[in-house]
Amino acid sequence: MSDVSASAVARHIRDHRSVTAAAERRLLIAIARRLPRFINSDHLSALGLAAIMATGALFALIDVTPWAAYAIPLALALNWFGDSLDGTLARVRNHQRPRYGYYVDHVIDIAGTSALMGGLALSGIINPILALALLSVYLLLCAESYLSTHASGVFKMSFMGFGPTELRLVLIAGALKVAVSPFVMLPMIGTQRLFDVGAVVALVGMGGAFLISAARTTRHLYEAEPIPAAAAHSMPSKDERSVEECVA
Repeated sequence: MSDVSASAVARHIRDHRSVTAAAERRLLIAIARRLPRFINSDHLSALGLAAIMATGALFALIDVTPWAAYAIPLALALNWFGDSLDGTLARVRNHQRPRYGYYVDHVIDIAGTSALMGGLALSGIINPILALALLSVYLLLCAESYLSTHASGVFKMSFMGFGPTELRLVLIAGALKVAVSPFVMLPMIGTQRLFDVGAVVALVGMGGAFLISAARTTRHLYEAEPIPAAAAHSMPSKDERSVEECVA
């Protein structure tokens, strides 16, 4: 990583405005101050990864036994504990490792979400194509978010009040509903699988978030770095002419 890239990661601002963000922040700080000293942020990151992997496995087991759905809330609660608390603990103890933490946190997010969607695809409660589409759009949104953080120095963790914790709560509610019945009755549409309906809504929401964020960041960067008037009409440099000749 270049010095510029390292500096951008180290100084980025966390923009977290989800519905639960303020209360969650206070709770996490209180927990972090009371954790035993032998527990560090790496332990919590590992717990978060193991818990989301377990969540994916439990979703896959629903096709074998619906009772697996009742264990999903516990797995997601453990994922929240590890994934949300690791960075807070590092900041409370002043043990920040900006580049390491940023990289590991997001690698875990990508791997964990892939496992979660894989489990959903095998669960029988959602069309596998929709689960794959969800993963694809999620990865697209992640890529835009990480690029935006590098370019603008702001890491947006939520969109229209919806963040990781809200997503976990929706998954918990969905899992408990599926334990009783995977179907819902919609007006004018009829009986549909709950997770199919949720996937379509999520695809629209995440796709819209990607387009809006990409357009907003592009506009912000374009205004911050306009094309210089003199440079727009200047003669190409020797190196630029050489490149043009090679292309021709």
